[in-house]
Amino acid sequence: MDRWEQFEIWAPGSGQSKWQFVAAFRDFDIASAVAKSRGSDVRLIQATYTDGKLTGQQVILDLGKTRHSA
Repeated sequence: MDRWEQFEIWAPGSGQSKWQFVAAFRDFDIASAVAKSRGSDVRLIQATYTDGKLTGQQVILDLGKTRHSA
């Protein structure tokens, strides 16, 4: 069983109605720095994958007006 975690940056897409994947990093410090440098409306998520499938998510950082549907 192949299992890994990564930190994903998400931001609102065009029309601000859906979130779009921006980038993923294995290192939290790098992901956090990139997310904070993007300014407002950013979500940093810790994602867990098992055998290539998403098995868990946890929002680590929510910046800006993040009341958009995920």
